[in-house]
Amino acid sequence: MPGLSERLAGLRGRIAGACRDSGRDPGDVELLAVSKTFPASAVQEAYDAGQRAFGESRQQEAAPKIEVLPRDIRWHFIGGLQRNKVRKVLGGFEVIHSVDSLRLAEYLDRVAGEEGKRPRVFLEVNVAGEASKGGFSPEELLEAAGALPDLRNVEISGLMSIPPETDARRWFAATRELRDRLEKESGLGLPGLSMGMSGDFEDAVREGSTIVRVGSALFGQREYPE
Repeated sequence: MPGLSERLAGLRGRIAGACRDSGRDPGDVELLAVSKTFPASAVQEAYDAGQRAFGESRQQEAAPKIEVLPRDIRWHFIGGLQRNKVRKVLGGFEVIHSVDSLRLAEYLDRVAGEEGKRPRVFLEVNVAGEASKGGFSPEELLEAAGALPDLRNVEISGLMSIPPETDARRWFAATRELRDRLEKESGLGLPGLSMGMSGDFEDAVREGSTIVRVGSALFGQREYPE
C-alpha cells in the first residue's frame, strides 16, 4: 500500500482531475483530512507531507491532538454539535461544518460573540430527507433565510451535506442548487459547499464542492471501539 505522502499526492491529483473535468481551478477545492479516530502521529505525518486542514468529530478526542500538534493546523469540526460543547469547540476549531438548525446557529452566534470568536460555519442540510440523518430540511433552510443575516459573530460559508450513497451526484447537484437559492433569498454570499467523502469526492467536485472531507482514502480504514 502506498505511504501516506503518496496517498495524499494521489488524492490531490484526483481532485485536480475532477476540476479539469468541470472547468474548475483546483485551487478552489480544499482537501480536508478527516483524522477522527487516528492518532496525533498520523496527523503529524500528513502535516509533514504538506497537509494543513484536518477534521475531527468529537471535541474530547480532538483536544489532546490540538494541544500537541503544530499551531498552524486549521481544525474543522465535522461532528454533531451539542450546545454544551459549543464553547469548547469554539476554543479549538476555526470552521464548523455541522450547524443543523436555526436555533443552534443563533446560540452559536451568541456564544461566539461572548468568546470574541468569529468561526466559519456550514449549514448542514439533509437534502434527501433521510430519516437517519440530521440537518435542515431544504424547506426549513429557506424559511431561515431571513434570519441568517442577523448572525453577526459567525461567517456563514455555505452548505454541508452527506447525500445517499445511491445516485450521490444528483444530490450534490441538488445541494448546489439549494445553496444558490438560499443566496438569493438571504442576500448573503455563500461560496462554500462542504460535500464529498472518500467514496464520492470526485463527483462532488464536479458538482461544485469547495471542501472534500476525506479520511479512509488517506489514513486507511478506521477501527472503532466496540
